[in-house]
Amino acid sequence: MSLHRRDGLGGRAAVVGIGATEFSKDSGRSELSLAAEAVGAALADAGLTPADVDGLVTFTMDTSPEITVAQASGIGELSFFSRVHYGGGAACATVQQAALAVATGIAEVVVCYRAFNERSGRRFGSGVQRREPSAEGVALGWQLPYGLLTPASWVAMAAQRYLHTYGLTPEAFGQVAVTGRRHAARNPAAYFHGKPITLADHAASRWIVEPLRLLDCCQETDGGQALVVTSAERARDLPQPPAVILAAAQGAGRGQEAMTGFYRGALTGLPESAVVARQLWRTSGLAPADIDVGIFYDHFTPFVLMQLEEFGFCGPGEAADFVAADALPLNTHGGQLGEAYLHGMNGVAEAVRQLRGTSVNQVPGAARSLVTAGTGVPTSGLILGSDG
Repeated sequence: MSLHRRDGLGGRAAVVGIGATEFSKDSGRSELSLAAEAVGAALADAGLTPADVDGLVTFTMDTSPEITVAQASGIGELSFFSRVHYGGGAACATVQQAALAVATGIAEVVVCYRAFNERSGRRFGSGVQRREPSAEGVALGWQLPYGLLTPASWVAMAAQRYLHTYGLTPEAFGQVAVTGRRHAARNPAAYFHGKPITLADHAASRWIVEPLRLLDCCQETDGGQALVVTSAERARDLPQPPAVILAAAQGAGRGQEAMTGFYRGALTGLPESAVVARQLWRTSGLAPADIDVGIFYDHFTPFVLMQLEEFGFCGPGEAADFVAADALPLNTHGGQLGEAYLHGMNGVAEAVRQLRGTSVNQVPGAARSLVTAGTGVPTSGLILGSDG
């Protein structure tokens, strides 16, 4: 494979281990326990031990500190630890942070993790209930008094405008939901294993916030996921085929807010995703036609359509037809709609499985995977490739 290193990072690090807990609605144990189990499973998958690890990366929202996870997992000294902000927007950025540390020699083996009891504990879907005064929270003050209290309500504003602009109906979103659940139905790890849906099921599901129905909204999950990153050179001596990080990017748009950017130029797109897309295509030297499988962050179905358009897989307003035609294998693990909501980390794991050839919905000959992170917020993305 010809590797383009136009930013000095591509091709220098790889994901070599993936591990997860059971995905459930009531784990019955602490978030630290979930994190430690996921880290242990990822290291075992990589053929490494806790003694090999010298770096940890997670989300600012994670309740299990790096040093505490290190203790619980049997990891010793750390030379690198980091956290990434903006909820699900951090998913691919955790891997980027790990890759940067490895590529610059700051650390040799870095584990990225995310663990929470998001169903039995704090439920993100319940929205804003209490917020300390902060600069970050100021923007919410323009929306909350008018009833825009939850992530679904914030996304619904953009979704409604998208439908109006392109002359579509809410059924357009159903294509994403049906695709995710079709793949989840064949995935034993998925919460909705064995439970596909139809477009009629989508259209019959209850309204959450118009134009979003229940089946347009991701799950709430208890669980943990971890990923192991090391150098591409070391990766070749480990048991699993490496998923080489061909490109990694973060992006925030002009006038960016956290899921409530209603005062930007238009509501029919995701400028932060465009920032990430431009970087990924430029630094990898690849284009949409070079991607074999897409793992798109699917907390809400409309934003999957907008991401496909921002990344150049189709034109504005064309994504629903693109998905319906199966033009790109999409969210082959079932996504957050069908497998589990782990702030996108389980999507990175699926991209790795596709390159290993071990996905339950394997794309024949998959050699390049695109992964995106949370949208509506500052976000991130990855292009992973097989080593060969």
